[in-house]
Amino acid sequence: MFLATPPADVLTVNATFFIELVAFLVMLAVLWKYAYPEIEKAATARQKQIAEALENAARERAEAEERLKQAEARLNDARAQAQEIIAGAAKSAEQLREELKAKGEEEARRQVEKAVKDIEAARQQAVESVRSQVADIVVAVTEKVVGEALDVKAHKRLIDKAIEEIGVGGKR
Repeated sequence: MFLATPPADVLTVNATFFIELVAFLVMLAVLWKYAYPEIEKAATARQKQIAEALENAARERAEAEERLKQAEARLNDARAQAQEIIAGAAKSAEQLREELKAKGEEEARRQVEKAVKDIEAARQQAVESVRSQVADIVVAVTEKVVGEALDVKAHKRLIDKAIEEIGVGGKR
């Protein structure tokens, strides 16, 4: 509907046009003089705040990364110390095990030696007992065979000879 009738003049130059033009220019001058510098100050201040915030963020990030590296270094040191402690404990345990093993072997060796000595003493006692019994038997048999008692030296020789023949002495 509006387009059904073509406009006669889109722009009519008359006194109103000039008044509007002057008002527009005055308004631009007032804005240029008072509003634009304030807008520019606000934009510059905002830009400065953003730049400072970015710098602070970058600095804090760098500090955080440094603290992270320090924490990782301390953690690695703690791990290394823990490994050293574990290795030391394992070494101490191995030494203790070796010492206990050596003590056990020494105790076993002493017990074996004591047992051997006890066995030897028991064997010696048994030999002496057998020797005494054989001597008594030989004396009794000799008295019966010979019919008389021999002197002590003769008895001794006969006993030693009988023991050697029987094989009950230290010689086998």
